[in-house]
Amino acid sequence: MTSKNTSISQIIYPRLTVYSEENFRGLRRVYRGNLGIRDIDSVLTGIESLRFFSTNPNATLVLFDRSRFRDNFVVLRGNRSIRELDDFLRRGDVESLIASNERLTLAQIRKIRRTGNLPPGYRLI
Repeated sequence: MTSKNTSISQIIYPRLTVYSEENFRGLRRVYRGNLGIRDIDSVLTGIESLRFFSTNPNATLVLFDRSRFRDNFVVLRGNRSIRELDDFLRRGDVESLIASNERLTLAQIRKIRRTGNLPPGYRLI
């Protein structure tokens, strides 16, 4: 009797790929699942570009102009490729972000901004 060796692969979304240089160059790191990066300068000595991918069109990427999810933010839905994070926001550089496979409401985002706490099931980086 021969046994088949089967492998089950599970892909977790969203997939966030961050790069140390603009235009998707330099060092890169891939994160999967719901997460928040409270200080993007602590990852790869700074994130300069990113790709955000999910099969869910309501997946949410939130970019904040201060660390720890504070101050002004921009909400992006669905897949995104951002070649240059510098000056992406009107009032300055992106300093922290949240990547979610689900639709985060403005009320949820404001609560995160106010408390600094991510929803249950999110990883904090």
